[in-house]
Order: sequence, then structure tokens, then C-alpha cells
Amino acid sequence: MRSAVLLSGGVDSSVALEMAHERGDDVTAFYLKIWLEDELAYLGDCPWEEDLAYARAVCGRLNVPLEIVPLQAEYLDQVVTVAIAELKAGRTPSPDIFCNQRIKFGAFLDRIGNDFDRIVSGHYAQIDRSEDTVKLRLSPDPVKDQTYFLCNLSQKQVARLDFPIGGMLKSKVREMAEASDLPNKDRKDSQGICFLGKIRYPEFVKFHLGEQAGDIVDILSGKVLGRHQGFWFHTIGQRQGLGLGGGPWYVVEKDIDKNIIFVSNGEEKERRACKAFSLTDPNWIHRLPESDRFKVKVRHGPNLVDASIDIDQHSAQVTLDQGDSGIAPGQWAVIYDDDICLGGGVIA
Repeated sequence: MRSAVLLSGGVDSSVALEMAHERGDDVTAFYLKIWLEDELAYLGDCPWEEDLAYARAVCGRLNVPLEIVPLQAEYLDQVVTVAIAELKAGRTPSPDIFCNQRIKFGAFLDRIGNDFDRIVSGHYAQIDRSEDTVKLRLSPDPVKDQTYFLCNLSQKQVARLDFPIGGMLKSKVREMAEASDLPNKDRKDSQGICFLGKIRYPEFVKFHLGEQAGDIVDILSGKVLGRHQGFWFHTIGQRQGLGLGGGPWYVVEKDIDKNIIFVSNGEEKERRACKAFSLTDPNWIHRLPESDRFKVKVRHGPNLVDASIDIDQHSAQVTLDQGDSGIAPGQWAVIYDDDICLGGGVIA
């Protein structure tokens, strides 16, 4: 088995690399170079250097070749440009979903062609090849599960993938890294987007859209409670980062023309909870769902909500059994049949 391993420098992908190597695969590791030089100059440091240093150290430890694949142009065009356009429109994009579909398992697959049998990565998700169609299943670690970010993959893409740690708990992965004395065994998990390491999402947004001061307004009283630096930094349901006293306060609405963030207290937030929404052009990984009762994730995390779904070829109408006050246009809703990720779509 010839395996191309996506290596980020983190513990998860490093353990996945070791597992593929130890089972006897003919392994080559690849570090995807997608950082944007202008962003690095703006931030004043090189957040990728540590990632690449760890990747090289792990490959040296395992005697595995490492190649660096430049995909900056593809990442800028297919992920960054789309995310920025969505933010400017007041919507809430999910760049990691497009990064997985278009870059890690898109442009990279195009680059290597058929030279490798499997693409290995450190994602927390399970690949089920027990039937004619390959299925994507939830990880047993509900907190780390990454099927939400993989929902836009095609059957052809999923069939090429291999997630060695996908059926494990994060604690077990850490134990394996410690037992093997991997160079990054104590390294903390990255909180950045995609492969950008230490570049955090607010910094990414600020670089591309800048700042523009506006009012934070109580939607019930009309009183100005504070100031913000741009509606594009905030999403519906947000509580953290508002800098307001006397709360808790939650973002419940945005006026993008006037650059106003409307907030309210917990009671009003729950009153505005959304139960029904539509998905535009949903992606189905292995088949069009045949039932009308499923579970849904409206954001990355462990929570699955029961729902009724009316599906056709180009849209889906979702009705949650329990309303959610954090649903925002542009987010992805991901559909599950038991533990199988069927796919998902953008909330309209």
C-alpha cells in the first residue's frame, strides 16, 4: 500500500503517520504550504516554521521522506476569497470545510494523481469500507470528532482516505505519542484554521477586512451598550468577546449596512431560537437519504439534534426537534443517520 500522509506537525497527524509506517505502508509525508506571505508579513512572525520543524523531526525519527507541496494560490482562490466574501455579506463561513474539500483532499489529490493508493491524515473520523459504497462514520471521541468538517467530500474523495486514529480517543493518541517518544508528544493542539498553525481566526479576518468601529445595541431597548470593531468579527449566538457588563449578552442580529451588532439577554435569545431552515445545494457523500428523520449538527462539537428533513436533489428543509439560538446564515448543517455522516449543506 502506497500512502501519502498529510503531516501538519501536530500530534494527531504524526501518530497517524507512525501507524501507517508501522503497518508496513510505503509512506511519504507531505506538508501543505498554504500560508500567505502577505499575511505573515502583516503578523510579523512565521507561525509555520515551528510546524514544519516538528514535521521534519517526526519524519527524521521514523526515517520517512517529507515533501513540501505549495498550494498558496489554490488556497487563496478556493478558500480565502470565498470566506472573505461571505464575511462581507454578513454570513458565517466555515473555511475548514472548504479547505478539506478543495485543498487537502482536492488540489492535493489532483497534484499527486494516482501515485498513491491512500491519503492518510490525522482526522478524528472513521472510514467504513464494509459495503459497496464507502461511508464516513463518527469518531468515538465526540469532542474531537471532525466529520462536521468533512461533510462536503464526495464519494470518490472519501474512498481514497485513511484515518488511522479515527476510531480512537484523543487521550489514547497522546499515550501513543508518549510511548513512541515522538518529538511533538507534548505539543498543544492548534486552534488556528486549516493548516495555518498559530494564525487565529480573528487575525485572519482583521488582515483581510480590517476594523471599522460600530455600535453594540440592545435590540429590545435600543440602548447603545458598547462598541465593536466590525460586524464581520461576530456571529449569531456569540457570547464571548463582546466586552459588555451586566450580561450575559448574546448577538442576535446584525445590520451590515449600518455596521450595528444587536444583542439581547438569555431570555430574548431563547425566544429567537430557530427550529426550521433550508440548506442550499446539499452534498450527499454516498447516497440521497431515504428517510425523513435524522440527527443534525449545526456547528462543530459533540451535540447532535433530532430533526425532520424534507430532501430533494437541490435543497433540504430542516426542522429541528429543539430550537437553536445560534443558527446563522452561511453556517453548515451536517446530517447523520445514526453514526453515519450523510453530508450537509449551507444554511440559507
